[in-house]
Amino acid sequence: MKPTFPSLAVLTAITLALLVPFFLSDWYLPALRDNAFELHQMLRRGQYKIVTGFICLGFFVLEMILTLRKRGRRWKVKVPGTILFWRSLHIFLGVGFIAITAIHTVGSLGSTFNRVFLVVFIALALIAMFGVALETRLVGISDRKIALVPSVDALTFPKGQLIRNLRSAWLNIHIVLVSAFTAMLSIHIFLAFFYQ
Repeated sequence: MKPTFPSLAVLTAITLALLVPFFLSDWYLPALRDNAFELHQMLRRGQYKIVTGFICLGFFVLEMILTLRKRGRRWKVKVPGTILFWRSLHIFLGVGFIAITAIHTVGSLGSTFNRVFLVVFIALALIAMFGVALETRLVGISDRKIALVPSVDALTFPKGQLIRNLRSAWLNIHIVLVSAFTAMLSIHIFLAFFYQ
């Protein structure tokens, strides 16, 4: 079940397509409010938000199981399955998480705290998808050295070193964004239930 570069490229394209409503929401949400006010109210409040919010939370919890799988031995937690299986599942669940988030927010970036929260989430998703796709593409290259700019020796690196450096960069950014997202999710849940 190892994702190949073509499947990761398709998943990255799907991710980008799922993010389009966030950038068009200033156009279609006022039209929805003006032409179907009851539907707009239902999508923006009440049971719809609660149900889709709990589904989003479920996706988040499933995504965090990868952390248990990777660090389970150190934490004395046994999670069945290979790391490759959990990594692949993490990628596919991540795309589903983006989709349910778009449904939960009705594609709106929101304002103030929610806007920052969603920007962190979008950055987290894009860093992960592009990082995994680029890493998988580089692994598939048969050359032992990779030139970032053809015919410039100073920008030619051993493939293994380049992959390790890129993985370190995108994975560390991903971890920082996941940490920020987790803290912001806690605040978002608190605000949604206790500050209405």
